[in-house]
Amino acid sequence: MGFLSVLSFAQKQIEGRLHPGDLAVDATVGTGADTLFLAKAAGPKGSVFGFDVQAEALRLAEERLSREPAGILASVSLFLASHALMKEYIPPEFRGRIGAVMFNLGYLPAADADKRIITTTDSTLEALEAAIALLRPKGIVTAVLYPGHDGGAAEAEAVEAWASRLPQEACQAVMYRQLQRSDAPYVIAIEKKR
Repeated sequence: MGFLSVLSFAQKQIEGRLHPGDLAVDATVGTGADTLFLAKAAGPKGSVFGFDVQAEALRLAEERLSREPAGILASVSLFLASHALMKEYIPPEFRGRIGAVMFNLGYLPAADADKRIITTTDSTLEALEAAIALLRPKGIVTAVLYPGHDGGAAEAEAVEAWASRLPQEACQAVMYRQLQRSDAPYVIAIEKKR
């Protein structure tokens, strides 16, 4: 057995922390893979909120979700909006109750997508701050970073620096990374302590 892929590692970190009936956020919907993962984990009594700036991403996610049997997924609300706005879209009564927030940064990995449309450092850092504020104690944020594309290295470096400055009494941050390739995707996971 080899090492987990970065996407599998991110999901493994969430599996033990997100329970049926929980609330979760897919901060970067993309093709909907993380949205579906979260909706399955939260189950029919849970809720998932998804954000993306591209209508095509939301369409792909809806298509993916529609292929699942009825009654097994959480309710999913998808928003055509920046992840930086998640605190404005998620109802106030859910603040401090979110079990998991997933970020899969970079660009939409669909075949015909415009690869020039990428997540940006400023909006990502704002979204990460919002995610921490929305989490419940023992909730988790995962961020898959892609330093190998234009703009990706700067964003990854900024996210890593941001995570390393989080106060230890409030959060614990870990990194999962292949050391021999500086351009390989990697994961930062953050657990909220209180």
